[in-house]
Parts: sequence; structure tokens; C-alpha cells
Amino acid sequence: MNILVINGPNLNLLGVREPDVYGSETLSDIENWLNKQPESNGNIIVWFQSNHEGDLIDRIHEAMGNSDGIIINPGAFTHYSYALRDAISSVNIPTIEVHLSDIERRENFRKLSVITDVCIKRVAGFGKKSYLIGLQALLDQ
Repeated sequence: MNILVINGPNLNLLGVREPDVYGSETLSDIENWLNKQPESNGNIIVWFQSNHEGDLIDRIHEAMGNSDGIIINPGAFTHYSYALRDAISSVNIPTIEVHLSDIERRENFRKLSVITDVCIKRVAGFGKKSYLIGLQALLDQ
């Protein structure tokens, strides 16, 4: 399978930003770790990160005809980006929403996801393992 992993705003600061919430590993550490997992073998995994909503939307659109599945950590866009939601809905590619932290146990504004209902699954609260669980879900579908 060709899998696109998209990471939204501030995820480029992993390892520095609130390590008590998000851990001490960088996004590059997580990418390298997931790429070495047995589930990744035989699959093409392409990683993309941007702090800009339009860039994320463009990348989702570019996935049409090129990706069999998307794993997305939308960051703060989770809570209010209907444009990102519409992009996911429009491309008709199975998409898994992932979060390092458990957004249900965070501040009230973080509990709402406008993305979840256009994804086939949401995985949250497992740290970097959220990405692996998301990958397994795509492979099992």
C-alpha cells in the first residue's frame, strides 16, 4: 500500500513543545520508528508536515490516485478546520485520524474533532503508537 502520513501545525516542534504532553521524541524520531516497524515492510510510507492549512489541503488533494490510505494528525486544525474535513471527504481515500495525546482528556476545546466523522477511525492517546495503530487499521481494512 501507498500510505500518506500528514502532520499538521506545531508537530514540527515535537520533542520541544510540551514534552509532558507530547513526549520527548521529535517528529523525525517517530517517522524513523514507524518506518522500522514490521507493519511498514512492503508498504510505501510518505511523510508530510506543514503549519499551513492550505498546504495540508493541497497534499490531500494530490493523494488522489497516488495513495491507498492517509494517516493524519491534524493538530489544532482538528477542532475547527472544516476545509480540512471537506478535503478528506472529497478525495474518498480511507483516512485515519491520529493524536499523540488523548484529546478526550484535555481541555474542553480539544475534545471536539470536526475531522472524525469523515475518517474511518480515530486513534488517540497512545503517543507514537497511535501512528502504528492507525497504520494497522489501514492495512486491516
